[in-house]
Amino acid sequence: NQPFSVATSLIPFVENDDANRALMGSNMQKQAVPLITPEAPLVATGVESVAARDSGRLVLAEEAGEIIYADAQKIVVKNQSGKTKEYILVNFSRTNGFTTFHQRPAVSPGEHVKKGSVLADASTSVGGQLAIGQNVRVAFLPWFGANFEDAIVISERLAKDARFTSIHMEEFVCVVRDTKLGPEVTTHDIPNVSEFKLRNLDEDGVVRIGAEVRSGDILVGKVTPKGETQLTPEERLLHAIFGEKAKDVKDTSLRMEGGKRGRVVGVKIFSRENGDQLESGVISRVHVEVAQLRTISVGDKLAGRHGNKGVISRVLPEEDMPFDDNGNPVDIILTPLGVPSRMNLGQILELHLGLAAETLGYQAIVPSFSSATEEEIREELKKAGVAESGKRILFDGRTGEAFAQPVSVGMMYMLKLHHMVEDKIHMRSIGPYSLTTQQPLGGKAQNGGQRVGEMEVWAFLGYGAAHSLREILTIKSDDILDVLKSHTRRRLSTCLFVTYVDWESTSNLLGATQDERPETKESQL
Repeated sequence: NQPFSVATSLIPFVENDDANRALMGSNMQKQAVPLITPEAPLVATGVESVAARDSGRLVLAEEAGEIIYADAQKIVVKNQSGKTKEYILVNFSRTNGFTTFHQRPAVSPGEHVKKGSVLADASTSVGGQLAIGQNVRVAFLPWFGANFEDAIVISERLAKDARFTSIHMEEFVCVVRDTKLGPEVTTHDIPNVSEFKLRNLDEDGVVRIGAEVRSGDILVGKVTPKGETQLTPEERLLHAIFGEKAKDVKDTSLRMEGGKRGRVVGVKIFSRENGDQLESGVISRVHVEVAQLRTISVGDKLAGRHGNKGVISRVLPEEDMPFDDNGNPVDIILTPLGVPSRMNLGQILELHLGLAAETLGYQAIVPSFSSATEEEIREELKKAGVAESGKRILFDGRTGEAFAQPVSVGMMYMLKLHHMVEDKIHMRSIGPYSLTTQQPLGGKAQNGGQRVGEMEVWAFLGYGAAHSLREILTIKSDDILDVLKSHTRRRLSTCLFVTYVDWESTSNLLGATQDERPETKESQL
C-alpha cells in the first residue's frame, strides 16, 4: 500500500510539505554523496532498511550460522552442519558518479546470525538502514547576512570531525598506439621535462601507486615519433649539422587534468604482449586511478529531505557558533526566511522530533501520512525536558550575549550533494580564443573566460565602471589591434636594451605603431 516512490517514501512528514518541495527532496536524495562516516536518520520513515536491502549492495547471510572470521576483506560463516561459507567484501571501488563503493563488516567473530541477517554494510548504509547524510544540530536564525538567500553557515567542527567528508575516485586512460611513423613508447625519458616532474614515474614512465598528483603532473610518460614535416627549422638545421635523430619524438604524455588533484591508488596495464584483446592499432592501454578526500568547504551544496537546499557561505570557528544554556554549539545555521514561502513545514517538525529523539536516545519512525501528530511531538519534547515550542534561548558565541528571541533548535538530517565547488571553480588569466570570432572560449572544459553578456554590461554601466567595461569589451575580447598593441607595450617594458637613441628601430622591430612613452606625450602636449 505504498502510495509514493521509494525516494518520496524516505521523506518524514511529507504530508506537511508542498508538492514542489517534496519533488525536490525526492530528487536530491539521488544526488547525495556517500560519506566516510554515514549516519542513519534520527527521524526516519521505516522504508530505510527496505531501500538498503533492495539496493543489492548489502551482504546478507544466505543461511543461519556462526561468524568464525571477519575483517575488511572477507567474512566467514559456519552453518549448523559445520560447513563454512566465505563472503568477499568490496573495498573502495569506483562508481559511475566518481564516488567510491565500499563494504564494511557489520558483525564480529562469535556472533550468531539468522538467514537474511546483514553481514556487511555498504558505503550508504548503517545497520542495514539507508544512510546518505548526517544528523546535525540546526538553528533557524539570520546570521549577519551570511545566510541571506538560502546560504548556509556551518561550524568548523563538521570539517574537523570529517562529518561531511567523502572520497572521490577518477580513472585516467593513456592509449599507446602504433603510428605510421613508428610505435609510441611509454618511457621515463621525456624530452625537455625536468627531473622534478619525473620524480613519481617508474622506469616504464608509469606513475607509482601512492604518489600525490596535482593538475599538470605526468601520470604516464609517453613519446610519439615525429616526422620531418613536424620539425622546426632550428631542429632541421641541427639534424643537418649533427645528424641527430634521437630527439625525433614529441611529448604526448598523459597529464592530470586542470583543477584536479589526488593520490594514485591503482594502475592497470593492458597490452598485446600479455594476451589482452585491444582494438586495432593499439599496443597497450594504461589505466590510472586517482582518489581524493574532500572535506566540506565554502561553495558546497547541502540539502535536507524537504527540498531545503542551500550553498555554504561561511565556515565559522566552533567557538563563534551560537550555543544553548548547556554550552552545546549548533552545527548549522539556516535562514528562517526559507520556510514560510516554500511551505515545507516538514523540516520544522523533523527538527523538533529529532531533538526529542536525540535527547531520549531513540530513532523516531514516522511513515508517510501516518506521522506523529503535533500533540505527540509536544509530548516527546516535554519528556525530553525541552520547551513544548521547541524553541530555546541561544547565546552569541562571539560576545556571550543572549539573542533577543528564543530560536528553533533541533536535529535535522542533512545531505551533501554532488554539486561541489572543487568541480565547478574556474579561473583564467590567458587562454585559447575562438578562430571564428577571435573571442575567448567559454566554459571550464575549454579553459574559457568569464562570460559578460548584455545584462552584465548593464550592471557595469549602472556602477559607472567605465574602464572595466572598456577593457572587457575590447582588449579582453576581440579587439585584435588593441591586444597586439598591449602585447607590444608589455614586451617593450621588459626590453632592457631600449634607449632613447634606438627607440625607432626597436619599436619598428617589435611592431609598435608610435612612441608611447609618457615623457614624449607630455612634450607633444
